[in-house]
Amino acid sequence: MSRAEMPPLETDLRLAVLRPLLEKNAVNKAELTLALSVDLPLDAQVQIADPGGVPGRPAQPVLVSHTSLKAKPLNTPEGRALLLHAIAHIELNAIDLALDVVWRFCGMPEAFYGDWLRVAREEALHFQLLAEHLVNLGWAYGDFPAHEGLWFMASKTRGDLLARMAIVPRTLEARGLDATPQIQDKLRAVGSPMALRAVGVLDIILRDEVGHVAIGNRWYRWLCERQGLDPVA
Repeated sequence: MSRAEMPPLETDLRLAVLRPLLEKNAVNKAELTLALSVDLPLDAQVQIADPGGVPGRPAQPVLVSHTSLKAKPLNTPEGRALLLHAIAHIELNAIDLALDVVWRFCGMPEAFYGDWLRVAREEALHFQLLAEHLVNLGWAYGDFPAHEGLWFMASKTRGDLLARMAIVPRTLEARGLDATPQIQDKLRAVGSPMALRAVGVLDIILRDEVGHVAIGNRWYRWLCERQGLDPVA
């Protein structure tokens, strides 16, 4: 679906994010997310009814237990494609996690929703970069199995914004910051032009994810202060 063919988005930001969140096609989900505008009107106080079917899930990839996923050597083209597919799946889940925060949790400052829309848009760009790279390698998103770990955490924290901020950006995304440089070193060791191009894509993702963890930290501490909690304890 081209952007020119997309019908007008809703006129409220928190309602508008439901459209890409419910979208099942991964490519369209990223495009619809990038089409969202921070300039849309915002009603932060309204409690939006759960539309069901959140998030929209593509027919592929097949979702399995994380223990069922086996890595392959990065010195093979398939091994590198499998690795980048796994990262693309994380980025797709990250789009949904950021959009979910915007519609689900009311009563926050306007800047909160702007921050998470920015996160969603950057995750959408990351997914697009990885999906395009997979195509250049001869594969596509959905060609390999994937797991549902990130969204499982979203389900567990759907009633507690403080827990969501603590677990998703401050824990899961922070682990990604630690792992990415090691992955880049392994790809550099391969030394092929496509492997080095993947290192460049991961540079962009790493740069943005530092900002995402910072956003999570900021709102986690804001919520702790509002609730009279020690953010460290």
